[in-house]
This record gives sequence, structure tokens and C-alpha cells, in this order.
Amino acid sequence: MTKDGTPGSTPILVLLPGLDGTGDFFQPLLKSLDPAIRTRVVRYPVDGGYDYATCTALARAALPADAPFVLLGESFSGPVAIELAAHRPRGLVGVILCVTFASNPRPRLAIVRPLLPYLPFHGSKAAIALSRFMVLGHWITPAVRALHMKILSMVPPSTMRARLLAVANCDARAALAQVRVPVLSLVAKADRLIPRSATRVVREHSPAATVIELDAPHCLLQCVPEKAAPLIAQFVHELS
Repeated sequence: MTKDGTPGSTPILVLLPGLDGTGDFFQPLLKSLDPAIRTRVVRYPVDGGYDYATCTALARAALPADAPFVLLGESFSGPVAIELAAHRPRGLVGVILCVTFASNPRPRLAIVRPLLPYLPFHGSKAAIALSRFMVLGHWITPAVRALHMKILSMVPPSTMRARLLAVANCDARAALAQVRVPVLSLVAKADRLIPRSATRVVREHSPAATVIELDAPHCLLQCVPEKAAPLIAQFVHELS
């Protein structure tokens, strides 16, 4: 999806989605973003695109062919953005990593990998409440609650579980060290999914990255878009 705008030197912001893959969760950010910034939302199939290789291939096919662009990888898509950037595609001028990681953010939980196929995701009140607690916290609003529910109803639990398994097995640290464009890392202070250690890994393998922390839950772009959007716009404009 591309927002209407006059083509110019301002890079296109290519948005890579979180675990759901629908791209619909970017709606709050898109409403808050500077309208001068053209955007393109990459979408993964709701029933498929389980592994990082497939998602990376889908994202690569969606990259602008004749214009500068900035990659934004949210949560699950952080490793996708990193892998793409490491191969230095033509037109890439910057990378934004949002509430994400370069490798399995919770390696100590490797013991639960065999249980991933059995984890509940939606359908029960308990599963929905747990999801809200983990990704939205007290920042939840009626609009975000409705969007969250809509997205949970769209994606099969099997898809979510398979992508979680991909996260458990991912390691893009070497690729991150090969990224040669400016990197902005947006971190949520109240993130209950991604620990601080994930940010330390980013700093270690991309020491020149700019790290900005915001008072927000994991769904940073959805709960505080009015704070995230200006930071993203400034980064994009500076790369014009």
C-alpha cells in the first residue's frame, strides 16, 4: 500500500509487519505520520509465510525499484529488515528497528520450543487477556482494543505459533554487523515481550545505531503513534 504523495527525494518508508503479518496494525502510525512521507506496507499471507526466508523473499519483492527507501522492521520483522539491509539493495538509505531483535530475544526459554504448537493465541477470554497484557498494557484504548481483536481474528493460531518458532530459531547478528546505512532503534520501556538484552545485542553489532527509548508497551507504534511518528519522520527526512 502506498500513500498518495508527489514523488520526490524523500525516501519511501517501507513497513514490515509484526507477528500477525497483516500490516493492518500500522494504521495508528499511518494516521499520525507526516503526510509528505510516502509509505509502502508489506504484508505476509495470513496462512503461510511462516519462516524468515519466505517473509524476507516477500519483502524483497516489494521493495521500490526506482526510488530511495527506508526499511522499518517491527517486532517479528526486525530480522527481515536486517537481512535485507545486509545485502545492500539498491535505493536503501536507512533502517528503523522497532521493538525488535537481531536474534532470539529470550534464549533461556528454548526449553519451551516443543510446546509452541500447543500455545493458545485467541478464541478464549484468557488468551485474549494475556495478549492484551503482554503487548498493550494500560495504554490500551477502545480503538486499539478493537484493532487488536480484529487482527487476532484474522490470523490462524497455527500461523502465529509457526512464526514464534521462527523467532526462537532466528539469528541475524552477523547480518546486522554488515549493515552500512544509518540505523534507528525504537525501544519500548514497558515492553513485556522483548527484554533489554535484545537492545544490548543491537548496540553490540551495530554500535553506530541511534537508540531511542519511549514510555510505551510492546505495541509502541499503536499505543503512542503521536510520539513515534515524529521520530520516524525526522529520520526519514534527514536521509533525503
